[in-house]
Amino acid sequence: RQMPLNSPPHAIHGTVRDGAWRTARAGDGEAVITYDLVDPWPHPGRVTQIVTLTEDSLTLAMAVEAHESSFPAQIGWHPWFNRNLGTGEDARLDFAPAWQEERGDDHLPTGRRTEPGPGPWDDCFGMPDGVDVTVTWPGHLELKVTSPEQWVVVYDEQEAAVCVEPQTGPPDGLNSQPRLVTPIEPLEAATTWTWRRL
Repeated sequence: RQMPLNSPPHAIHGTVRDGAWRTARAGDGEAVITYDLVDPWPHPGRVTQIVTLTEDSLTLAMAVEAHESSFPAQIGWHPWFNRNLGTGEDARLDFAPAWQEERGDDHLPTGRRTEPGPGPWDDCFGMPDGVDVTVTWPGHLELKVTSPEQWVVVYDEQEAAVCVEPQTGPPDGLNSQPRLVTPIEPLEAATTWTWRRL
């Protein structure tokens, strides 16, 4: 089934990004939000996200459940961070990927892995031991973005922001490397952001 082209010529960032999430539970330092999969997604299911905040970290855990039939899925996060905090130098990115997904003319991975190249990036990288990216605003703040997942999109082509996006597969992975969600096996992923003042 063709998803709506919300960024022609692509259908990007999934179908739950623009939906209304429901708060299932909220307490001191933790919230659970849910989203029931609806049209244009053709399969009944639910996405649940658990948000846990401590003094120096934020953990996001997400699960996609199938209610009736199995379906392919992919999940991840697309946080934007200010490139500059208003004082001092721009953010610096530090990460050591094992490979870079070759990007085609349509901006989608070709399926070929290459040596990681220099930025600026709008690219997917492979980190088989888990996502581990450090964003540093010199003299102010260090933020570590980690995840057990092995793919991360790094985007820093805009002047105002940098993005570090852990995800369960490369862009267009729903078609090229689908993960099957079944009524007894959800798709689960997590990411933790840890920060410290410099």
